[in-house]
Amino acid sequence: MKPSAVDSFGLTDRGKVREGNEDHFVVASMRKQVCVLHTSLDDPSLDERLSGDEAHLLAVADGVGGRPGGEFASSAAVEGLLDYVGNASQCFNRFDVKQESAFLEQLELEIRATHESIIGQHEDSSRAPATTLTLAMLVGARAYIVHVGDSRAYYLHHGRLKQITRDQTIGEYMVNIGAWTDTQAARAPTASALASAIGGSELSPVLGLVDLDPGDTLLLCTDGLTRHLADEAIASVLAKSTSAEAASRELVRQALEAGGEDNVTVIVARTAADRR
Repeated sequence: MKPSAVDSFGLTDRGKVREGNEDHFVVASMRKQVCVLHTSLDDPSLDERLSGDEAHLLAVADGVGGRPGGEFASSAAVEGLLDYVGNASQCFNRFDVKQESAFLEQLELEIRATHESIIGQHEDSSRAPATTLTLAMLVGARAYIVHVGDSRAYYLHHGRLKQITRDQTIGEYMVNIGAWTDTQAARAPTASALASAIGGSELSPVLGLVDLDPGDTLLLCTDGLTRHLADEAIASVLAKSTSAEAASRELVRQALEAGGEDNVTVIVARTAADRR
């Protein structure tokens, strides 16, 4: 995909119940580029040949509620996230498609550095601010995913919505090991508690990648969206919307209309359809 083939947009809303918004997001583009200012060479394609792929950095974070510190905890977690975004940019500048494993390892190291920085600011780790993080780095047609917590990444592929990430919650863990059924998890009061979070007692980043086809749509969102909208409703919005902005606004609107009990944040990135 060419850089111009990605249409991306992010949006957040505090919802109808919460007094503040502990969700945060970022949408950024990065490019490795050499810009020729003056030369005696007669080659109109020189700039293009010296320019690398443009990368798109997309990330959503949801400050963990119920931990001491309130707004301070949320702002500290976001500060760590912004540090990570800067480091991720440096990762891309060193990125080579032949070094995917090293690239993914560096992403995990940056996540852990943010985690340790937050923990290190608090003598009692149980009082440290915590946050989820779901991040996607789009390089060409490939999306590199970093996931911590229960914010999610999806992609719409040939009209079908697929969930890329798995929630890192107690309920999901208990179902995975066979200790609970889906029905038991749905009823358990502790099922939604996070089993992994940046700044939390446990941190288990999950890394992965997805190859996108022309026409695919990538969605990152906090649980303020998924607690109100089923996958079918999300897929319908993504399929019918004419732009990333339109899709983002419609998803947030529907989440608010359905109750808006939590902060809601979405990022949509659409790839141009192949017209051949």
